Amino acid sequence: MSRWIEPVTLQGRHVSLEPLAPEHAPGLAAAAADGALWNLWYTSVPTPGNERAYVDAALAMREQLGAMPFAVRDLASGEIVGTTRYFNVEAAHRRFEIGHTWYAKRVQRTALNTEAKLLLLGHAFETLGAIAVEFRTHFMNQQSRAAIARLGAKQDGILRSHQIGRDGVVRDTVVFSIIAPEWPAVRANLTFKLARASS
Repeated sequence: MSRWIEPVTLQGRHVSLEPLAPEHAPGLAAAAADGALWNLWYTSVPTPGNERAYVDAALAMREQLGAMPFAVRDLASGEIVGTTRYFNVEAAHRRFEIGHTWYAKRVQRTALNTEAKLLLLGHAFETLGAIAVEFRTHFMNQQSRAAIARLGAKQDGILRSHQIGRDGVVRDTVVFSIIAPEWPAVRANLTFKLARASS
């Protein structure tokens, strides 16, 4: 089967994004434990003991739907500190979503996070030739909404009663996107933020 998005490792000074594999499960368990991230009701983080099932589901999405899940490695410590994913892939329209993203509490809002987004978006627009990249988040996830806006993404709208969560609560989803003509300005913004965070 021909795929638009092939496995690739994206590496910068602070972070390496590696194709997710079963051997990353223990590292994800340790990352999720930093901040007990599974207690965040508005996002999906594997609960203790379910990390392998989480990885298996991500890899099934890869095989069946053309997604590309990554393990996020902190190059300073060598540790796995989270995960992110290209998914909702529409190859015919050269667009997809970046999501399923979560990080250990200790690396949230650091240079690592900024560089990871720079690498993901750079690969999307400059290598894959994407025309648009989406970000979606729970309406109640104010931290995520603010982080997406800081990237330079623009809010497209809100999908009301969009999904039923694992707890049965109906979710409103906020949709953001970056389109190809906006990428040079977003890249400059992220590069500036990364240089400031790294100094």
